[in-house]
This record gives sequence, C-alpha cells and structure tokens, in this order.
Amino acid sequence: MTGSGTDRTRPAVQAPAPIVILVEPQLAENIGMCARAMANFGLSEMRLVAPRDGWPSGGGLKKGATAAASGATHILENARLFDSAAEAIADLNHVLATTARERGQMKRVLTPAEAMPEVAGRVGSGERVGILYGRERIGLTNEEISLADAILTFPVNPAFASLNLAQAVLLNGYEWFKMTNGEPPFRENNPSPPAKREMILSMFDYLEAELDLCGFFPPGKKPVMTANLRDVLHRLDMTEQEARTLRGVFKSLVEGPKKARLLARQADEADGAEG
Repeated sequence: MTGSGTDRTRPAVQAPAPIVILVEPQLAENIGMCARAMANFGLSEMRLVAPRDGWPSGGGLKKGATAAASGATHILENARLFDSAAEAIADLNHVLATTARERGQMKRVLTPAEAMPEVAGRVGSGERVGILYGRERIGLTNEEISLADAILTFPVNPAFASLNLAQAVLLNGYEWFKMTNGEPPFRENNPSPPAKREMILSMFDYLEAELDLCGFFPPGKKPVMTANLRDVLHRLDMTEQEARTLRGVFKSLVEGPKKARLLARQADEADGAEG
C-alpha cells in the first residue's frame, strides 16, 4: 500500500540532497521503512554499511524490505553496500552523525532544524553531505562518531529519548525538505472571493432587525450588543459563499417557524372542513 497521499502523476524530487548512511542495520524491514521515509522528503541516495543479514545483489531485494518501503523500491534498488562507515563516507565533503547520547566528544551538537540550513548551503554549493545512522540497538560507536564533523540529536523527551531508525531518518528528512522546499503539497481550496463589505453589512442589518423584533435586546443595551455581534461576525473573515450561507441560516431560523405555523394552521383548517 503506497498511501493515500501518493500521487504517481507528479515527478519525483530529483534535486541534490544529503545521503542517508545506515550503519549495520539489523532488519530488512527497517531498511525498507527508512527508504519510505527518505522518499517522503526527497532523499534518494542510501548507503548500507554491513547489514546484519547481508543484502541481496542480483537476486532481487528482500521481501520484507520491499513491503516496508511501500513503493520506495527505487531507493532500495540503488542502495550501495560498504564494509565500514569510513569507506561509506570516503567521497563525502561533510558528515553528520546521529546519536541520542552525549559522547564526550568536542564536536558541535545540532538539532535537525539547526543543522539543515548549513547542510542546504553546502549541498547547494556542490558539496556531498552524508548523515550517519547507527544500529537499532546500540547506535553508532564512538569511533564512528569521531568520523563526523558534527553530531545530530533530536529534541525529544529525555526520559524516553529512543527513536527507531526510520523515525530518525524521517525527522531529519522533514527538516531538510522544509528548509529546501517549505510548501505543503496543497493548500485550502476556497474558490469563493472574500465577501464585500456591502454583503456583510446587509446581513448585519437583517440579523439585528429580526433580533429587535423578537425582543433580544434589553432596554438600553442594543448599541453595545450590536457592536459585539458585529465584532464576532467580522472575525469570521467570511467569503461570499460563507456570507450567503450564514444569511440563509438566519433567514431559515426566522422564517422556518412562520412556515411551520402556517402549514399547521392549513392542516387544521383542512381537518375542520372534512369534519
């Protein structure tokens, strides 16, 4: 299942982006879920360092990884395999290492939101940037973190800071995509133009007149109460369609009971004529 938000008619994001490097991932399903998270946010290059269960080469991808990728199989098919983290980052210009624990290393520590502006600048100038993600159970070793230029960590509940692998990829991917794209795939659909003041004032006049007829305003309170009512309705910032709808609601509340009473009276008269 590719998900209800997937639009196959739209082209995939092809812009340069950080490389996702998974160090000794333990489960094929986790690799697949990372691929899905990458595809969500325009990341396309995955590198795998010595996956625990190996990785298919020529025989097709593992069923579990493919299913978990939910359509992002192109990332799995192009994933590159390395024997060590050092080899996986050898051709890169800048490397970040993710960790949830303080490691006592003299490195800058950044959240994804803090890191991505710099990453975007580096990628935009042609540099190759990679993000290292560690093993599901123990994360990255101190030696692997020492290979990085800076540490990436997440502002999470310190009493429960553990994230699964795909969550970590997703959070970084989100901040990357927000930094470099920033627009949601759709906005509110509101084809009706804003209501003109004439339409709003006409609705006010109608409502206030009907409220006056039914004795809504206490003696001496009408000016203040009508001003308050107008303030409430102004804050709705209505479109023409919304103003017409609300005017129709008021009209129905006023005329509906009148119509019901008329129909009831006509029914009584008909019953009397038959009797």
